[in-house]
Amino acid sequence: MPEINELLPEDIVAIKELHQTWSPAIVEKDFETLMTLFTDDAIVMPPNGPKVQGREAVLDWMKALPPITSANLTVEEIDGYGNLAFVRGAYFMTITPEGAPGPIQDRGKFIEIRRKQADGSWLMARDIFNSDMPVS
Repeated sequence: MPEINELLPEDIVAIKELHQTWSPAIVEKDFETLMTLFTDDAIVMPPNGPKVQGREAVLDWMKALPPITSANLTVEEIDGYGNLAFVRGAYFMTITPEGAPGPIQDRGKFIEIRRKQADGSWLMARDIFNSDMPVS
């Protein structure tokens, strides 16, 4: 039996399932699905830009992203207690910024803080990610 407040196996499964939803949704620009993954007060801290605060601001930020033709997340660690969990992992994506001569492949890492909701879902409250690619 897990210690009091330790994440249960079903919590870890639920969090991993959300990551399987994110990749196809970002490629398909399925913003309705993407917004179901965030808390109302979510904060995203992208590289090379200011924090993005609130679900509506996150939606606007995502809509402004250059086309993403592939996105893969690898979850490397999930831990937490009670109604909070953190997720650490890596990403790989292909993007095509406007004016670029062609697609750009990016890889990097991320950390998320997730909050368990009354319905048992684990929504993203905080997200920070950055590239492993050298700055040119």
